[in-house]
Amino acid sequence: MKKVIILLLLFSLLTQTYSQRKVQRETTPSRPQTSGEFSGGLGMSWFDGKPYYLLNISPEIAFGKIGVGLDVNLRIGVNDGKIRKEDWNEPYDFLRAIRYVRYGLKGDPFYARLGALDYARLGHGTIVYYYKNNASYDDRKVGLEFDVDFGKFGFESVVGDLKRIGVWGLRGYVRPLKFTPAGDIPIIGNLELGATYATDLDKNALAHYDPVKREIVRDWDRPDIVGFDIGLPIIRSKIFGWDIYFDYVKFLNYGSGIAYGSNFEFRGLGILNIGAKIERRNFGDQFLPSYFNYFYEIERFNLRDTVNATSKLQELRNAKKTAGTYGELIFTILGQLQIVGSYQQLDAIPESGTLHLDLELPQVLPTIVFDAGYDRRNIKDFGDVFRLDERSLLYAEVGYKPVKYIVISMLYQWTFKPTRVGDKTKYEVQKRIEPRVSFVFPFGGK
Repeated sequence: MKKVIILLLLFSLLTQTYSQRKVQRETTPSRPQTSGEFSGGLGMSWFDGKPYYLLNISPEIAFGKIGVGLDVNLRIGVNDGKIRKEDWNEPYDFLRAIRYVRYGLKGDPFYARLGALDYARLGHGTIVYYYKNNASYDDRKVGLEFDVDFGKFGFESVVGDLKRIGVWGLRGYVRPLKFTPAGDIPIIGNLELGATYATDLDKNALAHYDPVKREIVRDWDRPDIVGFDIGLPIIRSKIFGWDIYFDYVKFLNYGSGIAYGSNFEFRGLGILNIGAKIERRNFGDQFLPSYFNYFYEIERFNLRDTVNATSKLQELRNAKKTAGTYGELIFTILGQLQIVGSYQQLDAIPESGTLHLDLELPQVLPTIVFDAGYDRRNIKDFGDVFRLDERSLLYAEVGYKPVKYIVISMLYQWTFKPTRVGDKTKYEVQKRIEPRVSFVFPFGGK
């Protein structure tokens, strides 16, 4: 518990010394954009030390609740003059140019997003939380989030890959008292009951290394997950919000667990908004919380060599009974600067820490560009938090605007490169470095 609090407070203090602008990476913006910008430029790009000339066009268009983000990159090898094949080696790679199309924001009565899913979630996140379908730059997928809230009932849904259906989940919920006169009673009238089902239909979700057969096999049960939740908003006002909830989750062929906690929200008249979540978790054997998360596409199955591999399902089967704490803080200042930090730690497993950090500071300092996001898993101790290795994901861009419409910046990305070995995939660390000069032209808005 102390580690959770220390990390989150430290992060909230440190990140306020930076500034940034959002560059083709949407997380949980505090409000819909009502304007757009056209940006593009020239630069260099290094992938694992190999240099490329870069031409980039990346407009973001937003009108009211509708948003479209494009990201077109043409990379030509400095040494051979050839277009980088990993960018265009699949028949549907033209879809990479459309980073996302969305309507509304998560939590709106109607929300839809097509393309890259940066941090998808269902309900309170005990099953699907901060799921990314594009943890690898060279293995990007086109996914879907679709939510509708009819007032008395509704649903949330997520599909990780529309071409090859893998991860998908559906949560339906109902506010039963809204069907009766009791629905007008403060607090209790907003009682919400939910049920979730999620699974992974990808055949590699079952893959693991069998030390007896000395080969990769797929003979274990699929990770089908069901969950039941209850939520009760205690305070709902223009300034304060406070919800409490309880979740029960069961892997149909494995273990079960519970989570209970509170969400807090303070809305300071557009000056300072604060969101906080604190959750206690208790698990039995063969149970993992937030099974589908930001690392899942890499954790699902990763071939180490010709036979050895790691798999999320094997980790699930080996998981022992334990308990843990999860905490999250979100700051939004003047509707622009947004800081997100979350941390989980299991009581009896020192190397179980998971960290998520995100920073959005568009237009706070007009001449400075800074944008960053960081995820890390299996943290052993405080000194292990900010090491970059196969347990890390990092995106960062820092730059300067010498004049209004020009940005000189350096982008650094620590991600993973997929290599196909038959019907299996091997993920290795991939470092992407891009110095570039961009031209940015805002348009629309009030």
